Amino acid sequence: MKINKAFFEKSSSTIDNCPSTKLFEIAFIGRSNVGKSSLLNMLLNKKSIAKVSKTPGKTKLINYFLVNDTIFFVDLPGYGYAKLSKKNKLEISKITQSYFENRLQLKQIFLLIDIRHEIQKADFEFMNYLKSIKKEFNIIFTKKDKIKESQVSKYCLDYLKSLDNIFVNNEYFICSSKTKYGRQEILDYLNKVKF
Repeated sequence: MKINKAFFEKSSSTIDNCPSTKLFEIAFIGRSNVGKSSLLNMLLNKKSIAKVSKTPGKTKLINYFLVNDTIFFVDLPGYGYAKLSKKNKLEISKITQSYFENRLQLKQIFLLIDIRHEIQKADFEFMNYLKSIKKEFNIIFTKKDKIKESQVSKYCLDYLKSLDNIFVNNEYFICSSKTKYGRQEILDYLNKVKF
């Protein structure tokens, strides 16, 4: 997949406010501060199309980015950030849940995982949730540049082994938004996927 142009389309607080087009959507989700916005900037080859914040839990809306006038990349609110108020956590959960269970245009899900950490409870619970609603997902390991090159494969394989039967025959990618490592691999995958 070659990205010729991309721009921010809109932010939505409810499913009813999402774009009314029938264009297919590729969703990106993960724990707060996993690097979703940085990854989107890297994939779309634009420095700040998605706003990056050092404050976990900053993204509270569904953010739409129109790519090549043919498909949407969707930045979803992060999960698992303890310092959000209970009200905000519930609202984010409801927005995300409503999107995954009701959005017919959703065709691909990328779950972002910080390569530096062992499996987190929030990630495990979210994967089980996706499985319960019969949604397939692929994993993107982020922040590859934060660990030694010699450790990358071991970290990923150990993580995948810990998932039991949740993640079977799905794709995984290793990325660094800083160095753009893994960008082309993800775009090539999207190019061959039949939507």
